[in-house]
This record gives sequence, structure tokens and C-alpha cells, in this order.
Amino acid sequence: MKRNIIQPIVGLIFLGLSGQANAGGIILYEMGTEDVGLANAGSAARAQDASVVANNPAGMTRLTGNEFTFGAQALYGDVEYTLDNSSLNEAGNVVGWLPQGSAFYSHSISDDLKLGMALYGIYGLTLDFNDNWAGRNLFTESTLMGLTMQPTVAYRLSEQWSLGAGVGINYGILDIERERLAITGGGTSSDDDTDVAVNVKLGVLFELSEQTRFGLTYTSEVDYDFKINARGTLPNGLSWELPFGVDTNVPQQAMFSAVQVLNDKWTLLGEVGWQDWSSFGETEVTVNNLTLDSGLDLQDTWHGAIGTQYQLTEATRLNFGVAYDTSMYEDQDNSSLSFPSGAAWRFGTGVQHQLSEHSSLGASFEYLTSEDASVPSPAPLSGSYDDMKFYFFAANYSYRF
Repeated sequence: MKRNIIQPIVGLIFLGLSGQANAGGIILYEMGTEDVGLANAGSAARAQDASVVANNPAGMTRLTGNEFTFGAQALYGDVEYTLDNSSLNEAGNVVGWLPQGSAFYSHSISDDLKLGMALYGIYGLTLDFNDNWAGRNLFTESTLMGLTMQPTVAYRLSEQWSLGAGVGINYGILDIERERLAITGGGTSSDDDTDVAVNVKLGVLFELSEQTRFGLTYTSEVDYDFKINARGTLPNGLSWELPFGVDTNVPQQAMFSAVQVLNDKWTLLGEVGWQDWSSFGETEVTVNNLTLDSGLDLQDTWHGAIGTQYQLTEATRLNFGVAYDTSMYEDQDNSSLSFPSGAAWRFGTGVQHQLSEHSSLGASFEYLTSEDASVPSPAPLSGSYDDMKFYFFAANYSYRF
């Protein structure tokens, strides 16, 4: 097939692959844990339950004995895509409900040496467009998702310093569904693949005093390589079938957190973070000898959060948090159809109750609002994502033995 035919086909395919990485254009921090009610503030230094295995492996040295933490979460995304051409069938709310879950375990070899395991998914989102929307021959449903299993180890070097490391074994899922044109028999076409990729997480915990501690983590990127044999029909009725590969990644990131205990009632938490989203714009699709990049103009993002914990009673504490993340797009008027994203505010609150000496139960809620994003391409389907909102409902349970 000639290049001038292959290129527009690949360009259309890529629209269905280039995004869906996360809500609001940032990697999800929410894992159903107590961090949801804090808008993730202090996550790398808090170390109050076994979820620290994922947030900062070094923080396991603050846990006593062995501990399980389980998180359950329901995300609801109110993300309407509005076409500029009002005569075309609309896409509707492309997110809706998405269930999530996580599990963490910290095991004490000694007071100074800890082993841990984490199971979670913070990368991915499924977009589901109306079956009769104007772009249904491009895609009706698109999923790009990663699930992580992370064994970890932590060691306390001194009363102040602890180090931790984990290896992430990441299972990536790519799936795209589209409606075939009636002239080719109609029906649904599905293209999917999976891949396993490895990355590392490194953490440091510095405890200046019993009231003050700091955490720093670095997470390397995850490189996924998907292979798909796609088929479809061009608007002129020409059928095509092409094997192609998609090289995409979960960006590397770094996070610095701080916790300051003010008194018996109040604790202040904060953090700043960075994510290498400019590298996501370098995603490539390869068909035979033709390689195209994503065409996305992306930039690195920055994250800031502040939160507080209030000890209401000896057994009950309340959580509050606010966070802000910058946009990954250099220009919000040049966003991707399949990647609704923008600068985002998070507002979280929650309650944690100690059921007994060994167990605790918590509930959290978080509201996320993201700035508008305009989609200029492809021109016949141009439109905008306006007033995007996400709601997180989370519950967690911990048991120490």
C-alpha cells in the first residue's frame, strides 16, 4: 500500500491509541486508600498504613509488625464531548463509572528490615462513546490501562534515615472498538493486545524528629509495546488491513512529601511532584517501514498538595486536602479527541476510625475538576470537553498482626 494511503489510516488509528491514560491528564493518585481524603498530600511521608508500600517503600520502617491494607474505590467521570457541528450525533458522557481496587502488605523481618507487596492500578481509563455517535467508525470504546504488582524492600539505616526500593511488574491492556461501515457488513470491530513491562521505584524517608519527617520517591517510566492487526474501511469504501505496533509509556515521576505534627490534635501534610509527560508525546505508531509520532504537543506537569489531619477522638481522625496539577498540554485548544485532559484541582475529605488495637476502617471522598479542552482534529469531529468533573468514593480497611 502506498504511503499516501497508509499515512491517513495510521493517523486515524492513532487517535484511538494516543490517550485514555488518566483522568484530568495526570496519573491517578487515587487507589482507594486514606490518601483520597487528603488529595494525596504527604503520601510519601505519611506512613500510617501498608499503602506506603506503593507510595514510598522506605516508609515501611515506620510500621510495626505485619499489616494488610485494602482499598476499594468507585470513580465517576462526568466528561461530555460536544461536537462543533450540532447536526451530528453527540458522543455523550465518555467516562461514567469505573470500579477500582488495591491491596498492600508489609512484613517485618526485624525492626529495621521490611518486605512488602502492592497490587494496584493508577494508570488507565476507558472512554465509552455513544454507539451511534458521528465518529463511531473511528472508535466507540477505547481502553489503555496498566495494572501493577510491586514487591518491595526497606531498611532503616539509622534513627533518621530509611531507604526503600520496589520493582513494578506492569500488565498493560490496549483495546479499541469501532463500528464497521454498513457497506462492509456492519458490526463491531475490536483490536486489542497486552504487554508486560518492568520499572523501579526508589524511596527515601528522613525523620528529623518524632514530629517532622520527609519522604522522597522516584518512579521510572514504564515502556509498553503493543502489537495489533487492525482492519477497517476508508470513507471511499476501500478496505484495509495493517499490522502495526504502538510504543507508549507511563512517564517517570518524582514526589517530595512532608509531615509536621503540630500538637496532639493537628498534623499538617504537603507535597510537590513532577511527571515527565513531554515524553508521552513521543509515542510512536509503526506500520511496516512507516513510523509516525503522536503529534501531541505535551509538556511536563507539576503537582502540589496540602492537607491536614485532625484527631477528633482517640480512635477517630478527620482528613482534608487540596491539590493542583498543571496541564500536560502546551495548548488547551490543541487537545486530543481521545485524551480529555487539563489542569486539575482536587478537593478531598475523609474519616479514619480505629476499630480495635489491630484494625481500622476509613471512608473518603474526592472531587476533581479539570479545565476545558478543545479538539481541532479530525476536523469533521472537532469539538470540546467542557467543565470536566470526576468524583472518587473510597473505602479502606487495615489489619495489623
